[in-house]
Amino acid sequence: MDHTANAVDIELSTIHTGHGVQLVPDASDTAVLTSKASASADRDKDGAYIESNPVEGLQYSGSRATSPPQVAFPASTPSSRRKARIQFATVCWALFLAGWNDGSTGPLLPRMQSVYHVGFAIVSLIFVFNCVGFVTGAAANVWLTDRLGFGTVMVIGSLSQVIGYALEAPAPPFPVFVLGYAINGFGLSLQNAGANSFVASLKENTSTKLGILHAVYGTGALASPLVATQFSQMSHWSFHYLVSLSIALSNTASLIAVFRFRTQDACLEEIGQASSQDGAGEGTNNANKYQQMFRLRTVHLMAFFILIYVGVEVTLGGWIVTYVIQLRGGGPSSGYISSGFFGGLTLGRVGLLWVNQKVGERRAIFMYAILAIALELIIWLVPSLIGGGIAVSFVGVLLGPIYPIVMNQARGVLPPWLLNGCIGWIAGFGQAGSAFLPFLTGALAAKVGIKSLQPLLVSMMGFMIMLWALVPNNQRRED
Repeated sequence: MDHTANAVDIELSTIHTGHGVQLVPDASDTAVLTSKASASADRDKDGAYIESNPVEGLQYSGSRATSPPQVAFPASTPSSRRKARIQFATVCWALFLAGWNDGSTGPLLPRMQSVYHVGFAIVSLIFVFNCVGFVTGAAANVWLTDRLGFGTVMVIGSLSQVIGYALEAPAPPFPVFVLGYAINGFGLSLQNAGANSFVASLKENTSTKLGILHAVYGTGALASPLVATQFSQMSHWSFHYLVSLSIALSNTASLIAVFRFRTQDACLEEIGQASSQDGAGEGTNNANKYQQMFRLRTVHLMAFFILIYVGVEVTLGGWIVTYVIQLRGGGPSSGYISSGFFGGLTLGRVGLLWVNQKVGERRAIFMYAILAIALELIIWLVPSLIGGGIAVSFVGVLLGPIYPIVMNQARGVLPPWLLNGCIGWIAGFGQAGSAFLPFLTGALAAKVGIKSLQPLLVSMMGFMIMLWALVPNNQRRED
């Protein structure tokens, strides 16, 4: 092939990698051409998410091709790895508090009813106000995070919990008591969204870290019924919230010390990781970001799936104590059955990681849900206190891995520039399920009795399977 004087002679050599093919020039050339086999995410002019397979990394100036400017990040060092572990431990502590909060309500419900002289429907208002807080936090999360930054929003969430527990601790009049649940729900929603999006943005061992994160949630939910059951039998039953308040204060202090009110990208850069956001999303205003998020069908399917899942989890862990006391002849120590459920939840999130990898995460959710329905039928139809308590623990084991699996799957099917906002919405909106379904259970119990618990749980688990079948199976490959 002949070359003219003005032509640029580019010699390309081929390097095969695990992710695709890179075409690299020799030292005298002025172009870097990178082509990856995986599809990359682009947006059309209306901001919709579409799939394409472009040749990336080229900028043309006249007849010469130059590579785009690269941002340098520090390589992994012992110091950055230590900081990464501290950051991960800090968000885990925030999730421990979330689990502690969700596990506290069940053992205290019968005592609340006796102290405030209210029935199932009225006491369930704590779940309604909790739900209002969750949904408000989920809706505000993207707006607040874009303006104030990840670190600041996490601290706002933790301080909201401090205020909520301070209102609940003196056992105030019932309207003030449920107001504390609303403020608490707002704070939990912000932290749950932030913690999930932060861990999902980590590049190394993401699925394992999500499993550990939610196992810590389960640990909090396991520990709190052990304490709440003791307080439920004391005259100062509401002092349980003083324990919760002390944990919330320590959580606030750790969030301030570790993240120092910085953005998520700044925190990731500190541990030697580039921003997880794709350049296609830069400069996107909040209104457009909300429009893009809510135009994604997958986001809504996953959000409603998590809403039902979290609702089933918290309803079972909360109302099972009342169910066992009234229908299975359980005593005041029945609150420990709730601990057994959350203990199983914790075990499942770590112990079944190998099953998820062996079977495949998508198929694993179908398998776990079907087996959990079978165990729920045993709890419902076999009138055994001990057998029911054991079955409840195994239901926890099976339900445990589902939440972190969904969050990990979201990384594969959602646009990278919207990932943090989408995961924040899925987690925050889904957390409303921890209020909505328990309230629905209380309303049904007021009409037909607590025997309605098991039919409701079985039907909701079946609905979960239907929703998961609608979630797309195709994975967006990592660039």
